[in-house]
Amino acid sequence: MRISDLSRRTGVPVATIKFYLREGLLPPGRPTGRNQAQYGEAHCRRLLFIRAMTGIGQLDLSTVLELLAAIEDGELSLPGLYQRTNRVVYPDLDSSKAIDDVAAERDEVDRFIDERGWRVGPDVPGRNRLAQVLAALRQLGCDCQVDFFQPYAQLAEEYAERELSLLPRDEEIERAAAVARAVLLDVALAALRGIAQEHLVNQRFGDTAPPSGTVEPIPPISPRRPSTGAANGGHAARNAGPPVEVPRRPRRIR
Repeated sequence: MRISDLSRRTGVPVATIKFYLREGLLPPGRPTGRNQAQYGEAHCRRLLFIRAMTGIGQLDLSTVLELLAAIEDGELSLPGLYQRTNRVVYPDLDSSKAIDDVAAERDEVDRFIDERGWRVGPDVPGRNRLAQVLAALRQLGCDCQVDFFQPYAQLAEEYAERELSLLPRDEEIERAAAVARAVLLDVALAALRGIAQEHLVNQRFGDTAPPSGTVEPIPPISPRRPSTGAANGGHAARNAGPPVEVPRRPRRIR
């Protein structure tokens, strides 16, 4: 198929596809002539993967590029693929944004993990992230002990086991699908927790939520148009992105 057909199949604009080709996110098509190429189903799947990771998964392109490299690394085992995915999607916190001294909390987290019998390396990012959460909650005056996370840990283990049950046992595993599930099911879990939390808060403190479908929409905010004056030579800023279509207000019929 041509690049225009690829765009229609995936919903990704042609200009974006060309950008992905230049950046190495999408492999080149089969040349058929000057500035012409043919693309196949593999390109469709790759574009849909990128779109899901950057859209629903809210990952930046550099992270997606690392995930693609891990998927295509034939020497990387399945456990290695999951380890790489966790470290790419949930890297160590930037030292400038992290709490400096979490040694006590890290010791608590390490004991917590050991007591659950979880076999993970000492450098798994989740250890430090959980220690940072504990330290931050305590700084904010929340009386939080690591044992508070026991039910969360049990649910997390059941959740991960259910996710892995989706992997085929007797045939080659689709590595891109495994990574996509690891990322997108986290989004689903966070969404479900938010829905359940809102439901229980309404139930406990009084159901003030309107029935589904009756919430007033938030009016759109008109984006600023990029300057086109002499200061930038009559051109929009390079990083302004594609034009945004602002929905018009419907005219009131009198």
